[in-house]
Amino acid sequence: MTEVSSLTGRLLVATPALADPNFDRAVVLLLDHDEEGSLGVVLNRPTPVGVGDILEGWADLTGEPGVVFQGGPVSLDSALGVAVVPGGGDAGESAPLGWRRVHGAIGLVDLEAPPELLASVLGSLRIFAGYAGWGPGQLEDELVEGAWYVVESEPGDVSSPAPERLWREVLRRQRNELAMVATYPDDPSLN
Repeated sequence: MTEVSSLTGRLLVATPALADPNFDRAVVLLLDHDEEGSLGVVLNRPTPVGVGDILEGWADLTGEPGVVFQGGPVSLDSALGVAVVPGGGDAGESAPLGWRRVHGAIGLVDLEAPPELLASVLGSLRIFAGYAGWGPGQLEDELVEGAWYVVESEPGDVSSPAPERLWREVLRRQRNELAMVATYPDDPSLN
């Protein structure tokens, strides 16, 4: 088997050609990517469910819009907390209790831990129901098929106050032909 170059911490941005309705115009933050498979969360799928309705103690620590996001089609009954800890990406600095670094200042929150443990260090927090997952080689096959653009993430992507615009915003900030894809119409037949 060929060695897999890790894409952990990068974004998968759905191409307009991706036909799976679970990922239409999705922006996925990869939380883990290795030869055993990949796991990520869709950053731009807010639900109408308030964080306080399911994780009361964490509600005050989440930013706007203060709702749970659908992280993907797998395990919708489980919750993942993704948080940015300013300075959390600094080398040599130990990670705060209850937070595990994924990439730079972005990490996973232990939602079983008392929220007070992290309250003073969190820059932003978002709660996701479910996740997106790929088995060994599955994501690589989708990349070869042209289903996803792979781009660098920014800490602000995790807590975008306008998640419905994230797909266009991520593409627009690219310094290549991908910036043009941001103008792709929702329904090309109406063009």
